[in-house]
Amino acid sequence: MTMFRRRRHEVPGLNTASLPDLIFTVLFFFMIVTHMQKVAVKVQFRTPQGTELTRLTKKTSVTYIYIGRPSADLRKTFGNSTRIQLNDKFTPASEVADYVTAERNRMSPEDQEQMTVSIKADRGTHMGVISDVKQALRVAKAYRINYSATEKKK
Repeated sequence: MTMFRRRRHEVPGLNTASLPDLIFTVLFFFMIVTHMQKVAVKVQFRTPQGTELTRLTKKTSVTYIYIGRPSADLRKTFGNSTRIQLNDKFTPASEVADYVTAERNRMSPEDQEQMTVSIKADRGTHMGVISDVKQALRVAKAYRINYSATEKKK
């Protein structure tokens, strides 16, 4: 009865020589594709809708100002009124001119000429707050202003 002997089949070992190359390739891909967020937005804003919209071309010369109500977890501290966020802190409209001037001084001379201030405001924000910000931008001699909006659906 020893006619039928079972042969032992061994599975060959997995060649892992190219595994580090594959891991570094995937890591490099995600480093290139991923966009890192520079500022943690602390205000809630629903962007208004518009019809005649254009995209910003050079984003290195753009300074962002966020206007809206504080997010849900910050309402206990800052209340429910409209706030202006510059970088990671809330500031009054009187400090916008100093902030924009400091941002302009950090930029290269080419970017200083093309500097654009992008206002990302909630659609329910009163125009008085936006007008105060615009007056502060005039004091800082920042005349290129962009209002962020989404495409209006027909």
